[in-house]
Amino acid sequence: MRPNHHQFIAFSYVVREGSFSAAARRLGVTQSTVTQHVSKLEELVGSELLLRGRDGVSLTPTGRDFFGLADRLVTLDSEIGERLRGYSSLNEGRLKVIANAPQPALQVIATFNDRFPNVQIDFRLCDWTTASQLIRDRVADVGLITDAPERDDWDRVVLQKTRYVLYCRSDHALADRDSVGMEDLLNQTIILPEQGSLTQRVVRQKLAEREIELPQLITMTTFPVMCEAVRQGLGAAIFLKNSSHIYDDLVEIPLRDFQQEHQTWLVAPKDRARLKLINEFRNAALAITIQ
Repeated sequence: MRPNHHQFIAFSYVVREGSFSAAARRLGVTQSTVTQHVSKLEELVGSELLLRGRDGVSLTPTGRDFFGLADRLVTLDSEIGERLRGYSSLNEGRLKVIANAPQPALQVIATFNDRFPNVQIDFRLCDWTTASQLIRDRVADVGLITDAPERDDWDRVVLQKTRYVLYCRSDHALADRDSVGMEDLLNQTIILPEQGSLTQRVVRQKLAEREIELPQLITMTTFPVMCEAVRQGLGAAIFLKNSSHIYDDLVEIPLRDFQQEHQTWLVAPKDRARLKLINEFRNAALAITIQ
């Protein structure tokens, strides 16, 4: 017996929503219906697809293989539904957005929300490695990722180009410099984002090239936390310019050793990029880059 359409859809929604109960709410059915569909699919496959835990569900290796197929089926189902409705105006829906920096993601979300206030946005800020993986695994609908990997199954459009700078308080020892080099940071406390970030990778590579170390180094989880740490006087932070809102009491200083431009891309799986919801989000992003 072959799996049916409803079993794949139930499975896909459980993964994307993170639990059986959330999937049931999104599909408008009972939780027991979703559970039965997934259990039947696992029975037909002959292997567990999901690991159930207190914090939600996670994919088994077999589940990871099947999820890509299931999610493509859901995407096709959504595209067919849009065409049958004649691409009517967006007055409902849900979009999962991820990014490895607050800006320009929050600007795009604000612009999109002004146009389509009834569409629910789930936004997650995470490190570069996780953001890329979430799009690769199709758990997120669209991502704004710096130096996004080039893949045949991704739709990509560049939104902005930027370089690394040093952020510090206006009363910091380096605040009056026109630019700083790596040698100027050796006696300073430097704040970097957590392991897995693009910044960590770029800075570590540059340190290795120069054969130097930063003895006073602090790593933190997100850009907002890093900004607050700088404001509290913990040290200076290395950011991509325009990664986050800059407060009046902070200054940004160009880094001479980081001349390479880095591009922020809007990415989505190619089949999902055809959906009106994601296409309109892309239009909102492009409108901001034009302004």
